[in-house]
Amino acid sequence: MKSGFAAIIGRPSTGKSTLLNQLTGYKVSIISPVPQTTRNRIRGILNTEAGQLVFIDTPGFHLSERKLNLHLKKLILDTLEEVDLIVYLADSTRVPGSEEKNLWQILSALAKPLIIAVNKIDHKKSLLEPRLIELHAAFPAAPLVPVSALTGEGLPRLKETLFAAAPEGEPLYPDDFYTDQSPEFRIAEIIREKAITRTHSELPHAIYVELSDLEMRTDHLWVRGFLCVERETQKGILIGRGGEKIKAIRVEAETELNGIFPYAVKLDLRVKVRPKWRKKDGLLKKLIT
Repeated sequence: MKSGFAAIIGRPSTGKSTLLNQLTGYKVSIISPVPQTTRNRIRGILNTEAGQLVFIDTPGFHLSERKLNLHLKKLILDTLEEVDLIVYLADSTRVPGSEEKNLWQILSALAKPLIIAVNKIDHKKSLLEPRLIELHAAFPAAPLVPVSALTGEGLPRLKETLFAAAPEGEPLYPDDFYTDQSPEFRIAEIIREKAITRTHSELPHAIYVELSDLEMRTDHLWVRGFLCVERETQKGILIGRGGEKIKAIRVEAETELNGIFPYAVKLDLRVKVRPKWRKKDGLLKKLIT
């Protein structure tokens, strides 16, 4: 029996969250076209006859001196130290740049099993062979597994490769678990996902979700939540004309949450201004875990 923790690491927008959801068969991590949507360690659990792997989706690796990015980078590096094996997700449509090669140096220094999944092989801009040559030169001992996180192509081989590299051990969670996220965290993340998909440009990075009240009523869970932004102008964008946008976010979030939980979820959403929250270390430490 195999059992262990596996970190999913890569640059922003390589498809890490999509891969996690495909591996577990459930929507564990929120997804959007916006880079660095993931801000936390998201655990997804794969149970098979071979054993149990607990995958940890991490934020995209990005070099920046902004406080938010420094906290995200620390989270990634801490995760690499704690796991049993590493899944490095490379993008077959993108030529490696300086950030990618900086990540290569970090991964090369780790004495842990490394499996490289080369993603987006279904994409029309995929340049798989050049990427495989570059990655083999950088990591000659690491298995290279071409995959499509979107369609699932290559995932059976990836799973076999991961279990072969995983340590022996008993399952860490019951076999009916596919994540260990709290209801509060899942609700906040789904709300944030719907807000991100309905906003543009810089605004998605200026949003975080704060839940103030959860109350189980006769036939539903009632939740009051706040979409927190940095400026009054951003507040107006989220609310929309006549409250249309905040209503759409609420309806979309409720619809998805009602498919996740065994009871109905009713949301009371408000928008709150938290000036310069991305520069406040105390809040960032609370949000990024």
